[in-house]
Amino acid sequence: MQWIKSREGRWRRLLRSRVLWGMIAGIAVTVIGLWAGAWVNQVTATNEYCDSCHVHPQAMTSWKQGAHYRNESGVVTNCVECHLPPGGFAYFWEKAKAGARDFYSFYFKDVESIDWELLSTPEMAVQHTFEESCLRCHQELFPVGLTQKGIDAHLHYRKYPAEVRCISCHLYTGHYEPGAETQVLTVAAAAAPDEEPTEALITEIEPGAFVNYTDVIPGLNVKFEMVAVPGGVFTMGTPENEFGHKPDESPQRQVEVSSFWIGKYEVSWTLWDAYYMQTVTRGKNQAGAKSADVMTGPTPPYGSPDQGWGRGSRPAITMTHYAAERFCEWLSYVTGRRYRLPTEAEWEYAARCGQPEPFPFLEGDGGSWYERWISRLFGGIPWDEALLDEYAVYVANSRMRTAPARAKKPNPWGIYNMYGNVREFCLDYYDPNILVGYPGDRPIKDPRGPEEGKEHVVRGGSYATEAVWLRAGARDHTQHDAWLRTDPQTPKSIWWYSDVRDVGFRIVRELEPE
Repeated sequence: MQWIKSREGRWRRLLRSRVLWGMIAGIAVTVIGLWAGAWVNQVTATNEYCDSCHVHPQAMTSWKQGAHYRNESGVVTNCVECHLPPGGFAYFWEKAKAGARDFYSFYFKDVESIDWELLSTPEMAVQHTFEESCLRCHQELFPVGLTQKGIDAHLHYRKYPAEVRCISCHLYTGHYEPGAETQVLTVAAAAAPDEEPTEALITEIEPGAFVNYTDVIPGLNVKFEMVAVPGGVFTMGTPENEFGHKPDESPQRQVEVSSFWIGKYEVSWTLWDAYYMQTVTRGKNQAGAKSADVMTGPTPPYGSPDQGWGRGSRPAITMTHYAAERFCEWLSYVTGRRYRLPTEAEWEYAARCGQPEPFPFLEGDGGSWYERWISRLFGGIPWDEALLDEYAVYVANSRMRTAPARAKKPNPWGIYNMYGNVREFCLDYYDPNILVGYPGDRPIKDPRGPEEGKEHVVRGGSYATEAVWLRAGARDHTQHDAWLRTDPQTPKSIWWYSDVRDVGFRIVRELEPE
């Protein structure tokens, strides 16, 4: 009996113990918390909830027009299945970040000021989709009925999983974009008038005359304007104290450039389409070859090379350096005048307009050391941004797309978009130390860079670059393999880059060609 009473006493003491009740309360709170958390997660994972506070006005509409909503199987892929990781801690972490971002935008941002087209670019979309989420549903990459193009693309994806992402090719699968599907150029596209007519300049020039003129492609009435640039001596390269200076821009060297003509504008889609329609090759990746009556040209592009931004006077983009050189051969062939890509020295000479500053329309090399230091510290630029905006299309004003030829003012020599819109191919192979090899005691005449190499020089900034890349002396180069990373063809295209959208070119003509 004593033992029973003793055990009963222990139970009474235990029932009165704060530890027990604390454990019970903890378990209850945990259960309720888990249930509430699961309920909150379930409620906030619905498409209706996403739409209730998502400030993008067309997110739901474009989703319901896309393949994740309208498809033969009738299976609907919901918002969270693409825009959040499949599960685990990453799921809740990304959901918390997305929720906080949408909450802030909904209540504190001026929704009307948000540039949705900019946020719909591949560069932005890749930040809000997850590769593992795509693969959770699409585990079979070679389903029955997959086209040969799809098979090639998925084999390429399997081969380079760290370099190629699903969204690289399927950007508009989740949110349909009219006109974003593959487009093949037609005669109508090539014949479309320029967005802004060319000026009526001189179309015939006397032998030996050196003036601005307009050339015309016979039979197509497609015009392009050339600006006469008198030769001279200038300082190529940039001083080390120039804001944004890079090592491959020095040492500075004296260069003598012979007189030449340069395209008033970057080669436009109107001009490129004329070339395409006269030379298009239906075979696969055929190299250019001139015969008595015809010149081989590009194969059809995989997608819409203008990215849906418009054609006309906008600069032609996504073609390879090889394609740009073949274009120059064709243009020379049909006009009877010899055109080519500019040398790096010619390009910089035309961009400087006889001025030593980074921009011929702005004074100074980037401010005092104090201004440059402040600019680097706070991410600004030491130049007049309002004035820079008048002459250049770059990341601060472009909405991440190309602009028509006359969107900005020309430089003092009457040449448009030398400092932005698209980066431009040059004739030279790229050598980071090329200026070191030029003589320091006398001007070098008409240099053309190294005799051989793999990459070519690219000059000028673009709609996607910061202001420091707009400088007349800034140097860049092609990245041939990287720019073809998502191209699934074997061999890869020699005509079209799959992974760069901000490079084009302009043409020059020598006064006395060799």
